[in-house]
Amino acid sequence: MQLLIANLGSTSFKSKLFDMSSDTPRVPIASGAADRIGQGNSAWEVRVGDRELEGTADLADHGAAIDAILAGINELGVDTSSGIAGVGFKAVHGGPISGAVVVDDGVLDTMEQFSDVAPAHNPPYIAAMRAIAEKWPDTPQVAAFETAFHQTIPLSRQVYGVPYEWTQAGVRRYGFHGASHRYIGERVGEVMPEAKRVISCHLGGSCSVCAIDAGKSVYHSMGMTPQTGVFHTNRVGDFDTFALLKLLPMHDGDLDTVFRRLGKEGGLLGISGVSADMRDVEEAAANGNDRAQLALDAFVESVRTQVGACLMALGGVDAIVFTAGIGQFGKGVREGVCRDLAFAGVELDASLNDQATGRDEQRLDAGGTAAAVWVLPTDEEWVVARQTQDVLQSQTANA
Repeated sequence: MQLLIANLGSTSFKSKLFDMSSDTPRVPIASGAADRIGQGNSAWEVRVGDRELEGTADLADHGAAIDAILAGINELGVDTSSGIAGVGFKAVHGGPISGAVVVDDGVLDTMEQFSDVAPAHNPPYIAAMRAIAEKWPDTPQVAAFETAFHQTIPLSRQVYGVPYEWTQAGVRRYGFHGASHRYIGERVGEVMPEAKRVISCHLGGSCSVCAIDAGKSVYHSMGMTPQTGVFHTNRVGDFDTFALLKLLPMHDGDLDTVFRRLGKEGGLLGISGVSADMRDVEEAAANGNDRAQLALDAFVESVRTQVGACLMALGGVDAIVFTAGIGQFGKGVREGVCRDLAFAGVELDASLNDQATGRDEQRLDAGGTAAAVWVLPTDEEWVVARQTQDVLQSQTANA
């Protein structure tokens, strides 16, 4: 069973092709990516083992991107002529829909209803799903929603202090990055089975912190939308909604402009004025840029606040894990987050932290402490591949 797993942006497409019937199903047999979709002169690339192929084409939509990537994969010797058994999506917001489900009109309609609170995520996924359905009408698609992993969070940590009818209408904390945090919880269970209380720090372009108790999510930093919690590279994170009363007059009452700026000009970019890329901000701070240094300090404090919430939810911690781009490669961020946490049994070994490559699984604590500190590269696509396989096998069994 060959499964194509997709991770999308509005003009980008990243994918991995898994052979779930192989002896090593976890290792993708191929991967591919395309950007500037719908903008002309799109660049695409594919990788099979240590071989690569790349090119440019006018990719009108995500369906055309898939065609280009599969053609490249076939050219590199991977036979997909028998057809892809299914396409799995790391979908973001399905509101009341939880878990992994077969994509149909009802799923698409619900995703559209929640596009207003996931504007950077739902629209490109909906467009891609429709394009693939038109191109491959007989190929099932599965949406594995990021919110599913967080259904085990107690209701008292899901609700806002709002009129209860709003909660009943779906205004609550959902939590995201579910595939990543699920993978971290599972992987810690493999490399350190005695660690039951895990704090997973997914720090990248989008950032979140999750408390995992015996493999189950019990707290997550994000709320109703992926804009919340820890502030991100260019998104605001937690924010006092009543500040809108001050911001609206500054923007001629244009709420769309305010939300656009909060969603695209906030976070590291907004504070530093330098870049949304952590590496650029760190370089500027090292060169004496005070705003860049403030952005770094504020980012670390934002993460530490959520780590503290996780400590309370778990009653302590056995392992703290850093993953995603900033988590894996941000030595200074890891040092800052773990600072003064000896009271919780967390002590980072400065030498190990400095030597860490970020590309491999590495343990970075001082040893002999109550809590371990790990860098663990996440594998969201593998999680989605397994969920997709389960859905398709269940569908076949019930046919």
